[in-house]
Amino acid sequence: MPPIPHLAYVAFDVVPAPKGAAIHIQAFLQGLAQTFGHVTLMTVAPKHPTPAVAVPWPGVTAVALPARGATLIHRVMDFRQQLYAQLAAQPRFDLIHIRSIYEGLPIAREKARWCDRLVFEVNGLPSIELKYRYPDVEDDDELLKKLIAQERICCAAADRIITPSPVTRDYLMQRGVAPEKITMIPNGVDLATFTYQPPRPFQPEQDDAFDVLYFGTLSSWQGVNLLVRAIAMVQPQLPARLTLIGPASKGQRVALAKLAKKLGVGDRVYLCDPTTQADLVAHLHRSHCTVAPLTPCDRNLVQGCCPLKVLEGMAAGTPVIASDLPVVHAIATPEQHYLPVKPGAVSAIAEALIALSQA
Repeated sequence: MPPIPHLAYVAFDVVPAPKGAAIHIQAFLQGLAQTFGHVTLMTVAPKHPTPAVAVPWPGVTAVALPARGATLIHRVMDFRQQLYAQLAAQPRFDLIHIRSIYEGLPIAREKARWCDRLVFEVNGLPSIELKYRYPDVEDDDELLKKLIAQERICCAAADRIITPSPVTRDYLMQRGVAPEKITMIPNGVDLATFTYQPPRPFQPEQDDAFDVLYFGTLSSWQGVNLLVRAIAMVQPQLPARLTLIGPASKGQRVALAKLAKKLGVGDRVYLCDPTTQADLVAHLHRSHCTVAPLTPCDRNLVQGCCPLKVLEGMAAGTPVIASDLPVVHAIATPEQHYLPVKPGAVSAIAEALIALSQA
């Protein structure tokens, strides 16, 4: 019987957590553990740790490493220092799986020291995404050059690159990555959790509101502000109520709450913390529709993504309104699987909400 390979999955992220990236990581871990017998998970320790509990995934040994500091750079450097020590204390790995340059760069630079093979999973790239989280860096050309150089190092060192979207695959090829090096693995849905129920029809004589759901991060590329504006636009004709579920900074929450109040729908928009998948499914089944108002920006059009919220909405049977973008076309057919709307157009979202309420 061949020996069990020594595998590691390293991510500059908190796992487990009630967000798409953590769910995605969990699926990979379970697949690796089931296929190879064991995998070591190295992630970021949560800011407010709870008592240590063994991860509920057979064959996975989890190590949570500190990422302390006032800025992203400080947190990355602290995590890398802890990661160096952890890797040095382990036998050399047969394979290491990374998800970003934050944890991946020191491994890629000394690949021969740490592992035989390196897998780089590209869901997003800091050279494109960082400016949406930290707007002040958008015009920092030197930082952009450094990020691109670090991404290039990770891509060059990787024996295999995994990405969930053909848009991302094509972008990596434009950046010089050989096509035969890239494997596309789209996001998926656990159908045992996201159970199907027929769409809930809107009945004005019985329903006090047309319930609209958005779940996911409140990052600007998601277009949540457009959805809030659409809720305000339909009010004279449709008593829509919007529930937003997902992680957000204090600033994001304040900005959305101010926008809703300014538009006169402060009492029609509810911001909720991230929740369990089971609770999310219950929200989907209670809603008349869910919306993925992705904006036409470089994050969605150039880099690409694989919008899990669209897949989960479809799996639950909840009607989906989504921006008509190539990243959505890659996983669903317009009109058949979702109601397409012009990206970035508030009026298009409003018209779709009204059309669904009358269907």
